[in-house]
Amino acid sequence: MSGFYAIINKEIASVLKEKTIVMAILIQLLIAAFSSVILLGLMSFYDPSSIGQNTNIHFNVGVVGDAGQTFSSYLEESGFNVTPFSSADAAKAEMQEGGLDAVIVIPASVGGVVEMQLYMPQSDTRATVLTMVIKEPLMKYENYLREQNGVHVRYTDIKGLSSTTFEFLYAFIIPMLMFFPAFIAGSMTIDSISEEVENKTLDTLMTSPVSLNAILFGKISAAVFLAVIQCVMWWLLLSINRLYIQNIVLVLLVALIVTAFVTFGSAVISMYFKDRERSQFAYSILLMAAAGFSLYFNPSPISLMARLAMGDPNVGILDVSVFIVPLAVLIIMFYYASKKLLAYKV
Repeated sequence: MSGFYAIINKEIASVLKEKTIVMAILIQLLIAAFSSVILLGLMSFYDPSSIGQNTNIHFNVGVVGDAGQTFSSYLEESGFNVTPFSSADAAKAEMQEGGLDAVIVIPASVGGVVEMQLYMPQSDTRATVLTMVIKEPLMKYENYLREQNGVHVRYTDIKGLSSTTFEFLYAFIIPMLMFFPAFIAGSMTIDSISEEVENKTLDTLMTSPVSLNAILFGKISAAVFLAVIQCVMWWLLLSINRLYIQNIVLVLLVALIVTAFVTFGSAVISMYFKDRERSQFAYSILLMAAAGFSLYFNPSPISLMARLAMGDPNVGILDVSVFIVPLAVLIIMFYYASKKLLAYKV
């Protein structure tokens, strides 16, 4: 067993010297560390209206003509800093001096259509964000005016699509961070085994009191260990960003199973082709094919990961255990086929 652990220590030490792998890990680290910012940016492309629901930006707004302070109260509920003005000219002058981000003029209501005027900043970026953020208080005020005129329509009673934040966090951010370490682990395994075969250093390792399977399993175990450590780090960084994962033990178990599938599969590829370039190419093609094929499972690994992370009560350990059986079969086949694939006689 000492030789097995020595192989693991050797592989982990060699990974720290690989700039490409370290850079890939650092990129994931940045994604997890700034996940809340990235989440908001992605949502702005997917659903621009979601900015108004999730941004923490505070605007200074001047309001003219809000006699009952009703609209001002709606603005304050949405995080606006409201300053009342007696005239539109005074408010616009304050805005030109930089004291206000926007000015809203509300004409006196005579029971008909209320044509409010909104003066926004010249910056396209701030104007776009302001438009999204102010949408909710405007809808509330419109609802209030309808009620005052006897038209009973409540926007809050209208059911729409699920929250964009919820969708992106659990269907995109979490699966990406939890599965990406598995892809890196597979590439690491191919590099490690291919280099040993190409440089004939595997023969040197075989002269030590370590079996071929102990060498191969040591290399795979090192890659899997680093992938799991990354997943734990991503979970901690997401928690710091207040993006919480439910069923974290099962989520990590799914990530471990997928990583094991990928690493053992990549080891078979590298032992079959016995050179790095062809192995990496075949690995990339087969990985994409496997990802597409996995969608036919119900639930698929990606769907299972998302549902576990969001706390879906309809999935649990039984759904995770379904993937353990084929993984065990793959490991047993690998154990008995490794000597034949590498053409070693022991």
